[in-house]
Amino acid sequence: MNRETFDDYIARFNARDTTAFDHYLAADMQMLNGALRFEGVEGMKDHYVNKIWPWFAEKLNVLRFLSNDDHVAVEMRTEFTAQRAGATLFGSVEPGERFVYHGLIMYDLRDGKFSTIQVAYNSFINIKPDGTEIHMGLPH
Repeated sequence: MNRETFDDYIARFNARDTTAFDHYLAADMQMLNGALRFEGVEGMKDHYVNKIWPWFAEKLNVLRFLSNDDHVAVEMRTEFTAQRAGATLFGSVEPGERFVYHGLIMYDLRDGKFSTIQVAYNSFINIKPDGTEIHMGLPH
């Protein structure tokens, strides 16, 4: 997968375009993200549409990109900003509270689609509205 194609996936993800999952994920995709595991296009949609995006504005930022015909590896910084108060996968949040993920993500490719996605955490920081930072380790 080339960078232009991957950037299209990221742009569509950041725009909350769930058709990106239909276009870029293998039907039987397996994802490991912290302690969470989910599979397939529907599993990915359920995670983001029902558990992340109702609570957070999320932005993926690719810092480094490496690829060949079978794999994509990226260094990623992702920022989640709570839009409303409530109980989330990250615990109870208040509006304006932020969570910043920094780590590595490995994508295995099959027929040009992501067949497995593995997320490794270098850091996950909770930034309270008053600026207090809490280093969380694995969030889920």
